[in-house]
Amino acid sequence: MSTKIQRIRAICTAPEGINLVVVKVETNQPGLYGLGCATFAYRHLAVMTVIEEYLDPLLRGREVDRIEDLWQLMHQNGYWRNGPIANNAVSGVDMALWDIKGKMAGMPLYQLFGGKCREGIPVYRHADGRDLEELCENIRRFQEMGITHIRCQCGGYGGESYGLVPGTAPAGAQPGVYLDEQEYLHSTIGLFAGIREKLGYKIQLVHDVHERVSPMTAVRLAKGLEPYELFFLEDPVSIEQTNWLRRLREQTDIPIAIGELFNHPCEWKTLIAENLIDYIRVHISQIGGITPARKLQIFAEQFGVKTAWHGPGDMSPLAHAANIHIDLAAPNFGVQEWSGIEPPNYVIQDLKGPEGALLEVFPGLPEFRDGYVYANDLPGLGVDINEKEADKYPCDPSVTVWTQTRRRDGALQTP
Repeated sequence: MSTKIQRIRAICTAPEGINLVVVKVETNQPGLYGLGCATFAYRHLAVMTVIEEYLDPLLRGREVDRIEDLWQLMHQNGYWRNGPIANNAVSGVDMALWDIKGKMAGMPLYQLFGGKCREGIPVYRHADGRDLEELCENIRRFQEMGITHIRCQCGGYGGESYGLVPGTAPAGAQPGVYLDEQEYLHSTIGLFAGIREKLGYKIQLVHDVHERVSPMTAVRLAKGLEPYELFFLEDPVSIEQTNWLRRLREQTDIPIAIGELFNHPCEWKTLIAENLIDYIRVHISQIGGITPARKLQIFAEQFGVKTAWHGPGDMSPLAHAANIHIDLAAPNFGVQEWSGIEPPNYVIQDLKGPEGALLEVFPGLPEFRDGYVYANDLPGLGVDINEKEADKYPCDPSVTVWTQTRRRDGALQTP
């Protein structure tokens, strides 16, 4: 008897206070199911609706082993394609189908991708601080954990802690996170000068602009950071202004990483084919899951562009595991962002939820040890979900605040 999809449903949970969406694909074989990540933390109810009201009836009764065909079917069925809500819904099902495929084969996913190119995955972590001293203390704590690549900020993306200088915005300016890009520009360059002076050049440093400045300021920032030898500069411009990357390439040799907001292949094809970036760092559920992420990784390999997949807290451990499995089998792997889902003895300040809650909800997490992350060798993605535990942490449907970023004059700025 062929294995067929019996039911598809969404499980919404927030064990760390961040909305997560998990897809469970149940089959007609007793005990055989797959799990995948469909997390769009700020529109989780919309994704859940697409999964349960549209994809479940579309796919019931279809054979689970036709992953490529089912991906194309889901991708095309709504007519309009490549939007973040639909892509995340498709991703959840796609990852779950790969999870089932691995379980049926009795192999971890990296084996189905051709086997390991490396044993463990080096990761980078995010260090912040109120000032240079606190930031350097946090960097040292990561170094003690074996982390060799660290993303550094002081006061948040785009210098948000500088806030609005009283009296500079028009009367009646709307509430939001106010940014001062000139202050950010000079403070950031000074910050990295201070880090290198205190900690030297053995550690690999990353900085995330988070597209929160104008393109010309991004060019000036990149040029100013050159002496401090960054591993890469992350998201220097918005996806709407990637044409500026040509000018950035002409002006500076600083490595460029971009892509966490990408949804559509047309957003990365030219950047990769013309070597305008060094690292592609998509959020794999945003582009539709493992199937398109593998195609992107292989495409990037042909042009010498490395992967550095997005790995923040607003993705489930299933997506973290998917990143790791792809990384293990990718010749062009660069580095992996890691948001801190290691066991509680490693927890430091950026783990926001109750200590250990994520581990209780998602048994089988990839394991962090001494600067590297290792996939377990369980079949499929290797991560399960405890639905009773997940129910203890309901999602928050309130309006998202952190994306309401504004310039000094009160006009909105991409977050």
